[in-house]
Amino acid sequence: MKKRTLSFLEIWNMSFGFLGIQFGFALQGGFMSRIFQTLGADKESIPLLWIAAPLTGLIVQPIIGYLSDRTWSPRWGRRRPYFLIGAILSSLALFLVPHSPVLWIAAGFLWILDASINVSMEPFRALVADKLPENQRSYGFVVQTLIIGIGTWIASNLPWFVSELGVSDAAPQGVIPASVKLAFAIGAGVFLITILYTVFTTSEYPPEDMEAFKTLKQQKSSFIKDIINHIGDMPKTMKRLGVIQFFSWFAFFTMWSMANPALTEHVFNAPVPEEHQYDFNNTEDVAAFEVKNEAFQKASNKVGSAMGVYGLSSMVFALLLTFYTSKKKINRKFVHMWALLMGGIGFVMMYYITDAAYLKWCFLLIGISWGSILSMPYAMLSSAVDPNEMGVMMGLFNMFIVIPQIVAALGAINWLSNLFGGQSINAMLLAGVSLLIAAASNFLITDRQAISD
Repeated sequence: MKKRTLSFLEIWNMSFGFLGIQFGFALQGGFMSRIFQTLGADKESIPLLWIAAPLTGLIVQPIIGYLSDRTWSPRWGRRRPYFLIGAILSSLALFLVPHSPVLWIAAGFLWILDASINVSMEPFRALVADKLPENQRSYGFVVQTLIIGIGTWIASNLPWFVSELGVSDAAPQGVIPASVKLAFAIGAGVFLITILYTVFTTSEYPPEDMEAFKTLKQQKSSFIKDIINHIGDMPKTMKRLGVIQFFSWFAFFTMWSMANPALTEHVFNAPVPEEHQYDFNNTEDVAAFEVKNEAFQKASNKVGSAMGVYGLSSMVFALLLTFYTSKKKINRKFVHMWALLMGGIGFVMMYYITDAAYLKWCFLLIGISWGSILSMPYAMLSSAVDPNEMGVMMGLFNMFIVIPQIVAALGAINWLSNLFGGQSINAMLLAGVSLLIAAASNFLITDRQAISD
């Protein structure tokens, strides 16, 4: 079936739900470590507490991709039912996360939140490939990245913004500040509204061969066997992209889990107060703890705001690519290599920063990498896989995203960063080295069709 060329507005509408998804991811990535620290987690345990996120992605995305390939409703389409289910569950989880009374409940809510986000996210990737002709796919993924950048920037600044409006950053021992609770509530609302917008403004193409599709649905399900077969038949380009993805996402997982403890300590000189150092039966110790804790919470707001810059710069990068790819072809391989190199430099620079004013420049460079990570690998992949199996292959491609995160969470961050020394900021140096390796790995991509559409 020949797919028609879509207008910018049509591509924007079909991707708009990603604004809400990115609100969820940005709030999760920017502030979950802060929540964990507020509830008493030490720095060494934070990566392990994050393991819920990649584990759920590893399990959920291939399943959702497989199921969405085999779903069709004349009214709801193929991918949209999963958008809607994921949005409802994600919104509930986002609202509840900052109300966690203890650490293990917060970790549990993170598990639910990430699983729900993944239900919505994977079908969005497949929808671009479903709806757009091949010559528009780079353009489509770049528009999606533009929306993600907007979401990252706004959501990352939400706690700071509501704090500036007068909502308190102060809170008793082990209680999440009201500014964080309100930010997550706003994120929950945005998530649901934007997904609903895409659901009701976007139509989908039916399966090209309806009879073959019906036969496939009637066949006895063999999910595990099919997944194993798909892994075995993975195109060479997909495997090589997997190497790039491994080191890219190892770097960003390190940032999401460790940026708050590293930067509040190294740049703002406001580490989280350690509860065992205070006697909470002594009023002077309680007052001293509250002063230190409020300083940590305010520094965390500034870290979140600085991280928002990477969303803003990824948005600008995506905007430039949007204009360019709408008219001309690009060399996806070299664009991606250059972008990852910029991000690697940004992470390494953090190690040498003592003035917070320079921190935003680091995240500006990191945002260039992020903008490319969210578009170029998927554009290259979409040219290398069977369109009829786009959902499951996009889900399997997620393995190269979640496996490095699992490796990082299970101890690689702590072990490798300790090779550079015992300070928390060494985790950011580790992220930089990983992203530079990802940049060099682009030389593995040789498929001309994947490199240039």
